[in-house]
Amino acid sequence: VMYDLGSGCLVDLKAWTQEPEPTVQEALAAGVDLVTFSGDKLLGGPQAGIILGRRDLVESIRRYPLARALRIDKLTLAALQATLELYWDPHRALESIPTLNMMSIPAPELLPRARRLARLLRKQSPHLQVHVREDRSRVGGGALPLLRIPTWVVGVSLPGTTAQRLGRALREQDPPVVARVAQEELLLDLRTIDDRQIPLVAKAVARSASCLAAEK
Repeated sequence: VMYDLGSGCLVDLKAWTQEPEPTVQEALAAGVDLVTFSGDKLLGGPQAGIILGRRDLVESIRRYPLARALRIDKLTLAALQATLELYWDPHRALESIPTLNMMSIPAPELLPRARRLARLLRKQSPHLQVHVREDRSRVGGGALPLLRIPTWVVGVSLPGTTAQRLGRALREQDPPVVARVAQEELLLDLRTIDDRQIPLVAKAVARSASCLAAEK
């Protein structure tokens, strides 16, 4: 039996996501012969495909002629090794791997971040409409496409400008800032913005708003 796990999760996320996302360990313990999963996504390493399972089956795959064309390079292998070593201590993995760290932050801890960002935006861009509200983060992608996690967001809108246009201007900043649009409002999710990035995001939004306001 082969199980395509997909996301490659090595730590139990149920405490934060309330979703039954199986781990690689659980899949192997269930008795499947082979488990396949990604080296990136929830695992947090380089883009790669990983196959685990019965020694004889893995050895047979390794000897297959096509394996030579698909084998991993040394740099990717080194990056994968460094990532996997973090998992010796699951708490260290949650702190060090960005995706896991963002997913595991309790929503109440995000509220002070949201309020700080809102204050900066109101100070730097008084013509913006800014408010803080609860929402749900979307993990998305190929890892957990339907999963939603409670979060806090800062909603931003510029009178006379669509949210799509404001979002496009924000993506053109250096560095680009990617936000999502909902109900004609640009949403900045504080689950994906750490404390160090808040001033940078505020400046990027302010520059975008100023440029769009000058075009009117």
